[in-house]
Amino acid sequence: MKVSVITISYNAASTIEETIQSVVNQKYTNIEYILIDGASKDDTVNIIEKHKADIHKVISKPDNGVYDAMNKGVALATGDLIAILNADDAYANPDVIGNVVEAIQNSGADTCYGNLEYVDRLNTSKVKRLWISGAYRKEAFLNGWMPPHPAFFAKRKLYSDFGAFNTLLKTSADYELILRFLYRYNASAVYLNQVLVKMKTGGQSNASTKNRLKANAEDRLAWKLNGLKPGKLTLIKKPLRKLSQFWKR
Repeated sequence: MKVSVITISYNAASTIEETIQSVVNQKYTNIEYILIDGASKDDTVNIIEKHKADIHKVISKPDNGVYDAMNKGVALATGDLIAILNADDAYANPDVIGNVVEAIQNSGADTCYGNLEYVDRLNTSKVKRLWISGAYRKEAFLNGWMPPHPAFFAKRKLYSDFGAFNTLLKTSADYELILRFLYRYNASAVYLNQVLVKMKTGGQSNASTKNRLKANAEDRLAWKLNGLKPGKLTLIKKPLRKLSQFWKR
């Protein structure tokens, strides 16, 4: 099974090398690595160039935001399975891709997801939050559940059949895509109870109360775009679920 890993970046010189190395160092070898850069103005492109021999496709051009960049990567991907690993993220260990492929092959599932650690930007061994996803239940979406997008792997056929990221959304297109694949179209999922990705803290949608309110409005739109209705408390429970991530660590 061929796995396409897509990294998007913009002015990510302080983190991009760790991201690249976490992909290059995977023990599983049937990986197509695609890097989409939004014409960075710092040293990002030079760092990418240093590792170009290990990256199969590179684009560095202006884009219309993170989800537009992700869509560019999806359009280039030729793997059976697609993963998105942003420039603030890194795979937790060299066995991640191999373990995901094994889980997909053993289960026959359309998607696979795992757990995620939020780590300090300067000291990545310091865990700030732990996102334990839990086994998949479709009805859990109504309780505000979703798997962490960087730890979510989906067969390319789902993107071909049901579309890529909806760029009408600025912070919740990953949520909308997962909702569409799993909840609306009933794609199957297997849970890998392992930390798959380490994410450096400081995500845009959680950076302030104002951004959280915007994200909540987009979460509501994600349901509407799919002709679905959330539960009465779905969109309240979704951000509240994150509180438990601080004491699970």
